[in-house]
Amino acid sequence: MTSAPAPAPTLASNRMALKEWAIVTEALRQGTQTILLRKGGIAEGPGGFRIEHSEFWLYPTQFHQSDDHIRVEVAEQLPSVPVPPMGQIPLDVYAVVREVEYAESEEVVLRRVPEQILSEQTVRDRFHYRKPGLFIVTVDVFVRASPHWLAEQPQYAGCHSWVPLETELDTEGLAPVSCPEAPPAEN
Repeated sequence: MTSAPAPAPTLASNRMALKEWAIVTEALRQGTQTILLRKGGIAEGPGGFRIEHSEFWLYPTQFHQSDDHIRVEVAEQLPSVPVPPMGQIPLDVYAVVREVEYAESEEVVLRRVPEQILSEQTVRDRFHYRKPGLFIVTVDVFVRASPHWLAEQPQYAGCHSWVPLETELDTEGLAPVSCPEAPPAEN
């Protein structure tokens, strides 16, 4: 079975970014991951996380990231993620939302574990944090040959998912990331 072609970004420039662990951003860049599992940050209040934008830059962060949160069989295959120079943020991974699902069943979320790099226990922990449920966001990923470099700003800090950047970043020259075909489901 072949999947539908990836929709191209529709914005010529974009100033919205979504914070994501640097290792997850790298997995998206490498085509090892095709979904985002989101709960939301503390600053997002009782309403929690929402998909507010259909396209966005991925803002890589080390905050809360730990090697024990990654599936062992995947961690060994991913290249190490270089730490950027102090005070600098590289933005070169861009996502276009293909589908959003809010899963209220742990079983539904656990079936999607192979599509991403987090360990099963980390996925369970995210699912049960505060209130059971998790957003599963299927994305098409695009990469720039060289990153846009941004200086960290105080307004970018904190436990919130969405970061409105100070400037629009052009999306010209983005190349789609190809993902390996998923193995057929077992009956």
